[in-house]
Amino acid sequence: MTHAVPGGFAVRRYADIAAARSAIRHHDIYGAFAVSPGQLTLLEASAASPTVAQVLDGLGQQLLQHASERSAVHAQPRVTLATVDVVPTAATDPRGLVLGSTILPLCIVSVIMAAVIALIVGFRPAWRQIMALGVVSATAGWGAYLVAQCLLGALPHLHAASWAVLSLTLFAMSATTAGLIALIGPAGLGLSAALMIFVGNGFSGATSAPQLLPTAIDHIGQWFPPGAAASLLRSTAYFNGNGAAGHLSVLIIWSVLGLAAVVAGHHSPVRFAASASMRATERHSQVVHSS
Repeated sequence: MTHAVPGGFAVRRYADIAAARSAIRHHDIYGAFAVSPGQLTLLEASAASPTVAQVLDGLGQQLLQHASERSAVHAQPRVTLATVDVVPTAATDPRGLVLGSTILPLCIVSVIMAAVIALIVGFRPAWRQIMALGVVSATAGWGAYLVAQCLLGALPHLHAASWAVLSLTLFAMSATTAGLIALIGPAGLGLSAALMIFVGNGFSGATSAPQLLPTAIDHIGQWFPPGAAASLLRSTAYFNGNGAAGHLSVLIIWSVLGLAAVVAGHHSPVRFAASASMRATERHSQVVHSS
């Protein structure tokens, strides 16, 4: 494996097949091969990534062919391959398309939510805006959960936790957007949209796996809310919350920074940038109206 694709696989050894199963269930590895006389067993978790599971299936066929050729040369019993999906995807979402496609709509909705609350409605002071962001995020998160699980069945386990993840994801991104708007004015909306939708979602690996992205991009993507949210949602929906701590921390950090920016942007002297931008917009509107 490592000769065919240098650096493409991180190989670990486990004492037995039970230990390998446990590592898969704890979301530590994507899959494992167990070798015994005449038998090659592939353990995989399609819930972790259907794309990676397909890669492991192909690798298993290559190993089987190699083992069969060696058995023929040495007149040994024929080797068979058994595939076990330790953590399968939901029957209603066998390819993981729903879960993988959930993040982009959340990015778009969060930016729109923040734009409405911060620019169109213009909640003041800061605590009103923060409260509005929290209420709307929880409500929109519940709506997203109803669609993803109750309608499409893509989030089969830890239902309350999955709803919390969706809500926290919306809150982290909308708070960041509102904070940038508070600091630099309407331009913050465009900056946040670029960060969340084009960079964060593009580098998230939500539809495949972060490890399948180019080197460094996989790590960068996991430090943005979309990437952290996709990984966290898989953990709650399929892996009993295992491996969730780091991704949860990322969403909390973005939320805290966003809230801090909202508060700072609503107080001088930091607010001067947004105020100047808003005054320029009002003057432009008055000129257009006069003409």
